[in-house]
Amino acid sequence: MRSALLTAFIAAAAFLSQQAIEVAVAQEGGLDASAGVASGATATGNLGEMGGALSLGLTGGRRPFYRLQYSDTVEVNFPFAPEFNQTLAVQPDGFVALRGTSAVFASGKTLAELQEQIDVAYSEILRNPEVTVTLKEFDKPYFIVSGEVIRPGKYELRSNTTVIEAVAIAGGFTGQARHSEVVLFRPKPDDKAEARTLDIKKLLKTRELSEDLRLRAGDIIFVPQSTISKVRKYLPLPTTGVYLNPTPF
Repeated sequence: MRSALLTAFIAAAAFLSQQAIEVAVAQEGGLDASAGVASGATATGNLGEMGGALSLGLTGGRRPFYRLQYSDTVEVNFPFAPEFNQTLAVQPDGFVALRGTSAVFASGKTLAELQEQIDVAYSEILRNPEVTVTLKEFDKPYFIVSGEVIRPGKYELRSNTTVIEAVAIAGGFTGQARHSEVVLFRPKPDDKAEARTLDIKKLLKTRELSEDLRLRAGDIIFVPQSTISKVRKYLPLPTTGVYLNPTPF
């Protein structure tokens, strides 16, 4: 009888222990699952953020390919027909004159587009021509400073340059400059330009240089003449003199 009760007690204890283990496993699995969901959400969010960053890097705005313009020079090489190698300059009418075949229009074209046109042009005299086009000389980015500056002229835009820096590069303002109405002209693709007036005097006084605009290629800075300097030449110059009374004291 005692052995039967002992056996039953051991079986019951084993059963309860097994249930406890299963509950613990289930709870642990639930925690893992919830943690997995949480981590999955975080991972998804991170991936989403990374995906957004990657998509911005991969599908966002990229720098456009350079397009040829007047006076640019390209080298055209034929690996299997070197006799047709040549250096071409974009003419004022936008065409380039090819050796032994008709001219093609190059202005506004990318190098890949010009290469395709040259390939088609030489297909008339060469069988399966292979051609490479390389940009040799081009109009470097520039900006122009005019008006009341010490050295007005055209300058290369080699790095990030602001309006104040451009004026400094041009030697600074003259004594007749109107610092409060410096005009920045920026060309637009439709052959027009937008204008922006900057109060350089205020920017330097308040030290709000964050509002100092950065230049783009082709920008024109015009420093006007101050009003007082315009009318100064019409004002009589102050003179000093000594009046001598001929009558003796």
